[in-house]
Amino acid sequence: MAKLTKAQRDWRPNTPKKLRSTKMMFASVVLTLEAFVALFLGLGLFGLNDKDATFLAAGGILALLLILTCGIVRRPWGVAFGWLLQLALIASGFWEPAMFVVGVLFAAAWWYALYGGAKIDRENRERAKEQAAWEAAHPEEAAPGPNLT
Repeated sequence: MAKLTKAQRDWRPNTPKKLRSTKMMFASVVLTLEAFVALFLGLGLFGLNDKDATFLAAGGILALLLILTCGIVRRPWGVAFGWLLQLALIASGFWEPAMFVVGVLFAAAWWYALYGGAKIDRENRERAKEQAAWEAAHPEEAAPGPNLT
């Protein structure tokens, strides 16, 4: 028999689903895309600079940090660390000038992931609160049941 997760053990019928953070999801997507860019940057600089493994290692480390940041972005200091990584990606433009543009564009995407995601999260919380109030006012209509028609 399969082992149940904590969420599965705690589940009860009609338990409302916990809202997932759109802000964290957007931020994780941006960080993951940046990790691919950092990895390819390291590979490109490795090939352009006489097979210097320093660039390969730097690109790999930056990519790894970006991926690991997806797991800590929920913490208060995680967003600040994400901003530091944005600056590191922009600073990679000193080795490849095109990265100044790419880094700034990703920093803008990171800002929008945080700003736009927080806005969507606020709207979802408000919608859930209004839905709960409506269900409390209309208990006979709110209970899901089989469709017998």
